[in-house]
Amino acid sequence: MSARIRPATDLLALADAAAVLQRGGLVAFPTETVYGLGADAFDARAVARVFEVKARPSFDPLIVHLAEAASLDWVAVADDPRAAALAARFWPGPLTLVLQRRPELPDIVTAGLDTVGVRVPAHPAARALIAAAGTPLAAPSANPFGYVSPTTAEHVADLLGDAVEVVLDGGPCRVGLESTILSLAGDPVILRPGGLPREALEEALGMKLPVAAAADRPLAPGQLLKHYATRTPLAILDARADAAPADRGRLGLLAQGPTRASGFAAVEVLAPDGAVETAAARLFAALRRLDAMGLDGILAEPCAETGLGHAIMDRLRRASSHLGGAAPPPPDPPLRSGE
Repeated sequence: MSARIRPATDLLALADAAAVLQRGGLVAFPTETVYGLGADAFDARAVARVFEVKARPSFDPLIVHLAEAASLDWVAVADDPRAAALAARFWPGPLTLVLQRRPELPDIVTAGLDTVGVRVPAHPAARALIAAAGTPLAAPSANPFGYVSPTTAEHVADLLGDAVEVVLDGGPCRVGLESTILSLAGDPVILRPGGLPREALEEALGMKLPVAAAADRPLAPGQLLKHYATRTPLAILDARADAAPADRGRLGLLAQGPTRASGFAAVEVLAPDGAVETAAARLFAALRRLDAMGLDGILAEPCAETGLGHAIMDRLRRASSHLGGAAPPPPDPPLRSGE
């Protein structure tokens, strides 16, 4: 059966999607950050199917999504007052907290770690789905591992095909970048910059927060050096672009704002209004469009690393980390039955 895109506002569609999850199936659903590929977090076989569909390495842990903060102790040890304070301030929203896990949570969700990443998404359809399913959802981004994350239902269907029984369409993602991941398993540290600016967390905690380096054995999603990558090789410029280099073939430009740069085969402007929030929300879709044009390369303008600029530059650096050679293509969509 083809991946079914159904309106996330349709109560019958939500009920059908919840039933799919309850019988061990997979559902793609909208959040404010990116679209997630969800499975019952307590069903190890269903979670294994998430890894299979994404071709995700088993050492990369998943984030568990809750309908409300009151459910935190289902999956994590919820006795840290810092977690309670941050949850009250930023949930629902693009913040994942890494806490000590409950032993009942299957090892496959946490990649064998004794911690788990947890968040409450801000999209009402996501919370409605989790509540209807009656279980937390283990849900990475709904795309082949390592590729650009999906920010529309159509992206999910194009990338994952028939592997997903239901795709709930909640429209384009408002934030467009994955959640910020903050570990509270010890001294606070940001494991992944994301949709909640570091400055907001530092103000809430009253301290400066370090950002963890890339890791071969990640403690949270998005920590690998190579991630969020396009098929087309991507390089980050030192400053705003003036003209395309004459000797590097057909190039695309990822401009942060309005530009007069010349000589590019294609130009994507992230923020016509100059707002970093607009740039973040449009980043992955713009990269996908450039990647589909058969270009020889993509040049990306940098942005100031304040607010959401931290996360934008993090994603661009990880997308460009393959420049020693060709970018690895995402896996082909899973085969249909009988193929």
